[in-house]
Amino acid sequence: MNQCSIKGDEMKKSDCKEDKTDAKVLLPMAPSQAIEVIRPPRLNQPCVNGYVDGPSGMIPKVSSFLEWKDHWGAIKARFGLGRMHYTIDPGLYALGQPDKDSPVLVTANYKMSFDSLREALPGRNAWILVLDTKGINVWCAAGKGTFGTQELVRRISASSLEDVVNHHELILPQLGAPGVAAHMVKKLSGFKVHYGPICAKDLPAYLDAGMKTTPEMRRKAFPLKERAVLIPVELVTALKASLILIPIMILISGFSSHGWFMNNILGDGIFTIIAVLGAIFAGAVLTPLLLPYLPGRAFTTKGFTIGFITALILFYLWGYDLRSWQGLIGGSAWVMMISAIAAYLAMNFTGASTYTSLSGVRKEMRWALPLEIGTGLSGFAAWLLSRFVM
Repeated sequence: MNQCSIKGDEMKKSDCKEDKTDAKVLLPMAPSQAIEVIRPPRLNQPCVNGYVDGPSGMIPKVSSFLEWKDHWGAIKARFGLGRMHYTIDPGLYALGQPDKDSPVLVTANYKMSFDSLREALPGRNAWILVLDTKGINVWCAAGKGTFGTQELVRRISASSLEDVVNHHELILPQLGAPGVAAHMVKKLSGFKVHYGPICAKDLPAYLDAGMKTTPEMRRKAFPLKERAVLIPVELVTALKASLILIPIMILISGFSSHGWFMNNILGDGIFTIIAVLGAIFAGAVLTPLLLPYLPGRAFTTKGFTIGFITALILFYLWGYDLRSWQGLIGGSAWVMMISAIAAYLAMNFTGASTYTSLSGVRKEMRWALPLEIGTGLSGFAAWLLSRFVM
């Protein structure tokens, strides 16, 4: 199952970072042939606290209790530190002391997804089948195809799952459904797919009810708390990019057909820093926090709106002079650049929200990216015009 805060957050690695993602090895054979061998998950991963005997060897054992290292790893991933390496080995794991009648739950090898699943099942015994999603959470991986039918069937076979359990049933997260064809899984492996609740926290009630969901379990809200946890990774990424953009624009700010270099730096240069950081704050912080209240359905529209408002607020607080042609063109330039930056950053949240589908995200990107790039470049050109021509 995947976590309630999707991406993440949008998503996504430190505790089990020693792994090298997949465990595939191609044995040397004739030039035209190769046999793929899938190794089982390693027993020396920090999240593993023992093992149980399986038909094909030792199966790593984990508990539902998360240690401080797990929480610290999640915090770092939230801030984009080692995000793309926050994984566990794909394969079969034992939660508690499962037997042949215990349920089999399927999740991604993004460790935050794995931890959310096991943490939601205290005192429960279950098998956890982890797919190799390249460190991506369930929902995003389903859209990319790595949480998919072929990978699921491969892991069923590689883990000898039919010899581990008496039943032939799998419980998949509902948000993984776009990537998995249940009828093909049944045909190729003999295992029936059940789509469980969206949130891992609802699993105990789902299991106790005989694998039946309620309407509430099928609904995914996107409340303030879940929107807020997505902010750090987007904010840190944007700030890293600004470390290149801001110095260049400060240097350009120093040159003008009016005024001395240092005077321009202390005036327009400081406003440049405030404007760029304001644009980042608008797109990466204000947009997710105010998401339900911003106009428009498209995230780009919401970003343009909050960017435009932010620009006007900055002009008012700074006392930006719009009375001259130079000030008017320069101000218009900043409105376009701030709005474009905010809209671009706002669009990053489309992959973290159930507000839009995969097709909806692609549709928005087709028209939004050219608009954002065009607006940003037009604003930059107008800004240069105001500095060197007016």
